[in-house]
Amino acid sequence: MPAKLVFLFLVLSTLNTYSQITGTVTDTNENSLAYVNIYTEDGRYGTTTNKNGQYELKINKRGNYSLVFQFLGYKTEKKSINVQDFQRQLDISLTAETTNLEEVQVSAEENPANAIIRNTIAARKENAAKLEAYTADYYSRGLWRIKNAPEKILGQEIGDLGGGLDSTRSGIVYLSETISKISYRKPDDFKEKIIASKVSGNDNGFSLNSAQESYFSFYENTLKINSEMVSPIASYAFNYYNYKLEGTFFDDNGNLINKIKVIPKRVKDRVFSGYIYIVEDLWQIFGVALKTTGEAVQIPPIETLNFKQDYRFSEENGFYIQISQTVDFKFSMFGVSGDGRFTAVYSNYNFNPQFDNSSFGAEILSFADAANKKDSTYWERLRPVPLTKEELNDYVKKDSIQELRDSKPYKDSIDAVRNKFEVTDLLFGYSHQNSFKNNYFNISSPLFETHFNTVQGWNISSNISFRQNPEDENSPAFWRIFAKPTYGFSDDRFRLTGGFQKRFNTRSKAFLSVSGGVETKQVNDNKPISERINDITSLFFERNYLKLYERSFAKIAYQQEFFNGVFLIGNLVYEDRNALVNHTDQVITPNKHVSYTANNPLQPYNSGSLLFKDHQLFKLDLRARIRFGQKYMSYPNRKYTINTDKYPTLYLGYEKALGANEGRYNFDQFNVAIRQDISFGNKGEFGYNLNAGTFLNAKEIAFVDYKHFAGNQTRIGNGMNYLQRFNLLPYYALSTNKTYAEAHAEQHFNGWVLGKVPFLNKLNYNLVLGANALYTQDQKPYSEFSVGLDNLGFGKYRLLRLDYVVSNQDGHREAAFIFGLKFLGVLD
Repeated sequence: MPAKLVFLFLVLSTLNTYSQITGTVTDTNENSLAYVNIYTEDGRYGTTTNKNGQYELKINKRGNYSLVFQFLGYKTEKKSINVQDFQRQLDISLTAETTNLEEVQVSAEENPANAIIRNTIAARKENAAKLEAYTADYYSRGLWRIKNAPEKILGQEIGDLGGGLDSTRSGIVYLSETISKISYRKPDDFKEKIIASKVSGNDNGFSLNSAQESYFSFYENTLKINSEMVSPIASYAFNYYNYKLEGTFFDDNGNLINKIKVIPKRVKDRVFSGYIYIVEDLWQIFGVALKTTGEAVQIPPIETLNFKQDYRFSEENGFYIQISQTVDFKFSMFGVSGDGRFTAVYSNYNFNPQFDNSSFGAEILSFADAANKKDSTYWERLRPVPLTKEELNDYVKKDSIQELRDSKPYKDSIDAVRNKFEVTDLLFGYSHQNSFKNNYFNISSPLFETHFNTVQGWNISSNISFRQNPEDENSPAFWRIFAKPTYGFSDDRFRLTGGFQKRFNTRSKAFLSVSGGVETKQVNDNKPISERINDITSLFFERNYLKLYERSFAKIAYQQEFFNGVFLIGNLVYEDRNALVNHTDQVITPNKHVSYTANNPLQPYNSGSLLFKDHQLFKLDLRARIRFGQKYMSYPNRKYTINTDKYPTLYLGYEKALGANEGRYNFDQFNVAIRQDISFGNKGEFGYNLNAGTFLNAKEIAFVDYKHFAGNQTRIGNGMNYLQRFNLLPYYALSTNKTYAEAHAEQHFNGWVLGKVPFLNKLNYNLVLGANALYTQDQKPYSEFSVGLDNLGFGKYRLLRLDYVVSNQDGHREAAFIFGLKFLGVLD
């Protein structure tokens, strides 16, 4: 046979490896039906229609097949087909399912839907156990659209978001797909291998779609969607829902399906509404069409979330298994709105996998080699859900302009516009970038970095940095040089710090830093008071809580994850320390009953006193963070760790001061801490933080080296961080150089308590109970108890928290309200 004919034969053989059945699914009025499930009756091959009702079913073996067309609310259709040709057109029209209640015995004493739900709840664990181990093929697609995007946010240009926005500032800003192999074993073993990954407009990108993150099982009591959402068949579901049987019908297996309307008792609870379909006698889920709101999941920008899941009967498992899921969402905030959809298709299940001890481990997601290099032919051959015209156009448009956008002339032209200096840069800072060389220069606005304290008076500073990223934009390595000049007007002192940073990778998170200079620092190195808050308390209330000292220093630090879950940090610093005093008593609103205290917290009413004698020393600081049972996702260019509440996190620390010019300043300190957040499903979350330590040879060390605790005297709280601070403890009242122990605990009930209280349940507030305790060897124990309301605010703006706190030390009690600001971090 001639060589050309042999080659042609091989090409045609390859093409025919996958026979393609295409078509459109409509209703009887010729309206297209989105997300109809189409699969062979043996369950080996399957697909789903796209938004326009179009489908493509790929079959790699010739033969006779029975195709099933299944869609919630419509009668299931079966079509026999003989697959021989490369391409076959098969359009289908589905008839709306007619439900009836004629055979249902309605009792005046019992709602028939309640009996069905009770039986389903009783069988819930048994049915969930039938999915204790399996493997499957998985396909996902994620899409985000934005409408009316602003040209600037906080004075910064946001551009066209990678070519996604058109002239109306609207369009697709994220489109990606993955094809994966997944494995699962109860209770929490999971593994996903991504075979192919595609991101529109980035042929080097890797999709963020994850099978585990997008899996939602209504057989569980709660579903984690930011908040713990209560399933309509949870063991305590009747506390949250009412039910109505709207009708019944038979599926293609002859099983009676009950269509039940799910009605929340309180719409502000962590609940769903919509429909759940239950199989009579088996008491299994046939499908769900449920929705919830951003208020319920407590993500204010989200308006709605719609979940649709379809199941088919698995003969080999005797169980209805999930074959597809779509999650549609809408969002709106700050004048920006949009929507999106995540689509998932499951196929080729194996419920008898031969797992062994090596089948699962800490790694739950990984990528095959060249997963992001699959060409369009590959995707056309294996993509189970055909692209819509909008999605296809997005791929074509962004892929066509990617080469242009990567060119030097284009990047230079964009940089020329972006790098122009504007008046708003005086307020928000200025950035300059060379996109082709992948480097960035930034200088923060001195106006935004202006503060006031009684040591420096008005002081002005700026953060200046230059960062060089690798030419490969997916490489996580970078180096950076930085400087921070500061000038204090009252002490007439110019100070300067700077340094170099190098990140080697993001798998082991290896990071080197070298820095030095002259700076002022808070006596408590953990910065218990925000500079911006101190500006306000000083100038308007004459309370200068910020206590500072000066150091000239040189520091080298290194950190790395040496083993999975074991992260080590080490640094060595030389310090030349100088005590400081106040240089100004300026105030905007004088207070006759209050005056500024000294900068020495040990002698607050001795204005000229110094906190310590000037001295020099070296400090070695070694710390370890151990996350037991840590699991992670391996991307080709980075490692993402997964938070778990199954095990606590352990922290170990050792600090040593040595080489001091006076021996009394040398010391050793050992520290251990344990922290954990535990989910209690619908009852909320419990968090605790235990911390203890001791000093050796530290009888006369400098006060700055004492163990200081995160106190608060401003009545303003950081609304995001209550497990590391005391609400009413004066900043330096219990600082110690001896043995200490502290404990923090908080129960965040979400909607479990207030959701049941009339009127209050409409406000969507969350009840929080907290307790803090502190023991030091040389002081009486200190304790606090609090009750608070979280998620305060109006509409979508829920950035406040309010706590009533009562403290006690040796019989002395104090009580106050603490106003928590979740946006406090941006004030600095």
